[in-house]
Amino acid sequence: MKTFKLFLMIIGLGLSSVLFNSCLSDDDGYSLGDFWIDLVTVVPIDDTTYYLRMDDGTTLWPAATNVPYYNPKEQQRAMVNFTILGDSTTTKDGYNYWIKVNRVDTVLTKAIAENIGEENDAVYGKDPVEIKGIWAGDNYLNVYFKAYFGGKKKHFVNLIPSTDEDAMFEFRHNAYDDPNPGYTQGGLVAFDLSSLSAENSDSENNIITVKVKTFEGDKIYEIKYTPMTKTSNVNAKSLDDVFQEGVK
Repeated sequence: MKTFKLFLMIIGLGLSSVLFNSCLSDDDGYSLGDFWIDLVTVVPIDDTTYYLRMDDGTTLWPAATNVPYYNPKEQQRAMVNFTILGDSTTTKDGYNYWIKVNRVDTVLTKAIAENIGEENDAVYGKDPVEIKGIWAGDNYLNVYFKAYFGGKKKHFVNLIPSTDEDAMFEFRHNAYDDPNPGYTQGGLVAFDLSSLSAENSDSENNIITVKVKTFEGDKIYEIKYTPMTKTSNVNAKSLDDVFQEGVK
């Protein structure tokens, strides 16, 4: 690939992870030695067949794969490493690109949880996190966070409707008193906003406000969100950092 644009984002004081926008249309040709890593939505066709949809609406058809036993599921986000084999000018099958899938890492994908009032703290927790990235795309709210882990218990993260007049939602983290939390590690979770999209389908632009308990206290994040529109391409190069097995 003759043009390979990289946009660097620092996502930690002691950790840098390369993030880049896949400017697919800028390239003159494709090489099997090139690859992209992008956060996508998996769109199943049947039990074994699927295509991938990027946050800007670009569609990818897995014409070849290194993960033949991948089981696609509805409403599933994934980080996918792929190589472009051809584009719509040569394939003419309705997909923007034919690709080879090199690797698929499932991203924790959840619905918006119920606000249960006085039980919120006990069930969803009130343990602090550090927000390293929060953005909306393809009708999902994506949260890249860091927290202290002890490695003994799975943590619990959720998005719930907020009763705070300054926020629409609250991001909740329950560490379940994970013993000896001696290290921080990143986690990536996507929350399905499709129900919100249906309610706001006539709105061209929306702002989602999310209240988060951070290590510096409560913060409210404002995220631009356009229902049913792909608004953001955010891609992570360091898969091992953003996937945390200890969260559910």
